[in-house]
Amino acid sequence: MSQRRLAAWQLLGLVALGCWLLVRIALFLQIDNLSPGQALGAFGLGLLFDLATLAVLLAPLMLLGAVLPQRFLQSRLFHALRWAGLWFAIALLIFSGVSELVFWEEFGTRFNFIAVDYLIYTTEVVQNIRESYPLFWILGGLLLAMTALVWFLRTRVGLTEAQGSARQRLAQAMAAVLLPSVSLGLLSVDAMEFSENTFANELSGNGPYCFTAAFRRNELDYDRFYATIPQERADAILKQLGVHRQPLLETGTHERKAQAPTLGPFRKAPRHVVLVSVESLSAKYVGVYGSADGLTPEFDRLAGGGLLFENCYASGTRTVRGLEALSLGTPPVPGQAIVRRPHNEHLASIGELLEHQGFQPLFVYGGYGYFDNMNAYFAGNDYRVIDRTDIPDSRIVFENVWGVADEVLYDAAIEAIDSEVSAGKAVFAHVMTTSNHRPYTYPDGRIDIPSPGGRKGAVRYTDYCLGRLIEQARQHPWFAETLFVIVADHCASAAGKTKLPPAGYHIPLLFYAPELLPAGRETRLMSQIDVPPTLVGLLGKYGENEFFGQNLFGTDPVIERAFLSNYQELGYLRDGILTVLSPKQKIAAFRIDPKTREATPTAVVPELAEQAIAYYMTASRSFRSGKLLSPDYLSKK
Repeated sequence: MSQRRLAAWQLLGLVALGCWLLVRIALFLQIDNLSPGQALGAFGLGLLFDLATLAVLLAPLMLLGAVLPQRFLQSRLFHALRWAGLWFAIALLIFSGVSELVFWEEFGTRFNFIAVDYLIYTTEVVQNIRESYPLFWILGGLLLAMTALVWFLRTRVGLTEAQGSARQRLAQAMAAVLLPSVSLGLLSVDAMEFSENTFANELSGNGPYCFTAAFRRNELDYDRFYATIPQERADAILKQLGVHRQPLLETGTHERKAQAPTLGPFRKAPRHVVLVSVESLSAKYVGVYGSADGLTPEFDRLAGGGLLFENCYASGTRTVRGLEALSLGTPPVPGQAIVRRPHNEHLASIGELLEHQGFQPLFVYGGYGYFDNMNAYFAGNDYRVIDRTDIPDSRIVFENVWGVADEVLYDAAIEAIDSEVSAGKAVFAHVMTTSNHRPYTYPDGRIDIPSPGGRKGAVRYTDYCLGRLIEQARQHPWFAETLFVIVADHCASAAGKTKLPPAGYHIPLLFYAPELLPAGRETRLMSQIDVPPTLVGLLGKYGENEFFGQNLFGTDPVIERAFLSNYQELGYLRDGILTVLSPKQKIAAFRIDPKTREATPTAVVPELAEQAIAYYMTASRSFRSGKLLSPDYLSKK
């Protein structure tokens, strides 16, 4: 059989284009409701991204073929090295393609900022994959496919590195040097935003290209990338919106003086607060929010005896965003969450504020708290941290890569609360769960869905544990004086036709204190960042005016709005309009259907755009300038 003669870079280029096309087709088959124009645009633009990525990928091989001596290029050693290198490159292509399919299933996007984060926590990610998928068979199949493909190519393609004339070698070397920079200079990842359908835009991307772009945009300077207004104007707008933080341009600190509790519907202020942030619990899974799946009988029962917030929205798509909102009460700054950033100690977090007023703040986590910098952040803000390392092995009935089962976590939390209450302390405990997360494994015999039970089984087990927590706590004297706040950290998925689909941010929130609070429902639109100032006001402590959020039980009129983000896009939802701030100073707006939460593009409302800018710009500048530091810490400096 005659063989076609190709240079190694030419063969690799053809294989890469074929792999990327197959990945794009596989993703396309998972998307509904793409118009023919959107599909054509995605594949056409996708080819451009593939070619740009190819220019970078092939440059080293092209340069070697142009400058290495002909005798070495035609040697047996180099011939073996070329095929070994091709096998390795093809292995990476196939492995990255399969990884993209898995990532898309979880997040509904190409590789992004989250994928970059996962590189830092390789142990957890790899173990999660091992527990979620039959990894041995998958890797074995991939290895077989890689080897078979290379063997097939070797029998039909003869590799050659004939250099040709000096002019041809020079042209190839120049192309190897110039093509990558020209390709990357002419095509930006922002070009993916070619349509109003986010899935079509994501489909047009190239996995390695998107991953590299996300790595470069790890940190986003608000003032460099987003629309701004004069700070004096922003301060005035925030004041009009009821934000009582000291204006950014003023110096000094707020007076530290306790206030009368703002009780709202409460009969009496609680002495203790247990805030449970539940991993990935979308409102759509919960019965009292409309689900007919019957996965949350315990939450539904508790909701019947507590104050249910029907219209609460998460500020982001990752646990660190939920922790940021629920501890700092600040809109999500672009790029990394503050929890992950340097110089995040002694901020005006609810824990640090309460610690200086007689409370013992606790952060209780069932996993290893070095993940996402949780231990360092909470310890640096005066919380006593308890994580997997503090839970004796003898008490662990079940664990997976993310941590101990929720029931074990709650037992550890109750024990810690008992210890602090016995010492005469008021307690503010922030408990972070892990069970509602892939690989969706949990102890046998607890619920009627065997483990691993997928997302539904994990939700059902998580709900079982919430009911168990309340019943266990009910046996302790401090229960009657305790407010339980049950809230999701984020939704299970925020994928949708738009970058910030509101339905992907709608989360459950419940205040439960049967001895202190009558049952009821709160229908006002609100954000996660409103929880900290509401709790501080309810407890009658100072610090409510350190947050960007608002006290829902306060004397000021409540401004109904929410903040939604995905690291780059910053959303502000008010009056049925979602205003979205994006890099390159872009501003877009969408009208949100009040029932379906579907988004339709609409004209930007200047007033709402200014409000969005005022919040996000000032929050970002406040952290960078040290204006988020706690007043107690500042008084000691």
